[in-house]
Amino acid sequence: MNRWIKVALLLAALPAAGQLTGCAALAIGGVVGGAAVLTDRRTTGTQVDDQSIELKVPELIRAEPDLWDSSHVSTTSFNSIVLLSGETPSESFKERIGALAASVPKVRRVHNELAIAAPSSLSARSADAWTTGKVKTALLNEMQLDSSRVKVVTEKGVVYLMGLVTNAEAEKATEVTRRVGGVQRVVRLFELIAS
Repeated sequence: MNRWIKVALLLAALPAAGQLTGCAALAIGGVVGGAAVLTDRRTTGTQVDDQSIELKVPELIRAEPDLWDSSHVSTTSFNSIVLLSGETPSESFKERIGALAASVPKVRRVHNELAIAAPSSLSARSADAWTTGKVKTALLNEMQLDSSRVKVVTEKGVVYLMGLVTNAEAEKATEVTRRVGGVQRVVRLFELIAS
């Protein structure tokens, strides 16, 4: 589905979504979300696995109160490759969290990008969410790129890019992201595929 059709669907759904409840709002969300699923290069099964991984890793961390109480960990899975971002107080905690993520069935690789630091503040997380939104918008506006194929995660101004992309798509996504205000650094975690 063409990018502009997806945008039109989203824009058409937004005003009505605030007035809808329950099933109707979910139906609109399903249509907009369904457009992204159609262009995703992952199989439906892999998409489900990624969602499952993103739920299981935090469950494992929560089961260890010393890790959970002192760390802020975001788990992102794309094509069964996990990105751990956030903060934890020690190298040993970072290693333990990485091992927990690696133990989840179907995880193929873990990029453990946890910083050794105190958990970030709510305002820092809000700034990161704002940066992620700006990057996603910039990618959406790039005519030479299907932005739905790029997963964007921001942590302390560092933007991580994930996805199954061609080399040309990776270069374009990186170039666009570097131009966005608030981006301190871009880390490419793409899986490259043939053109």
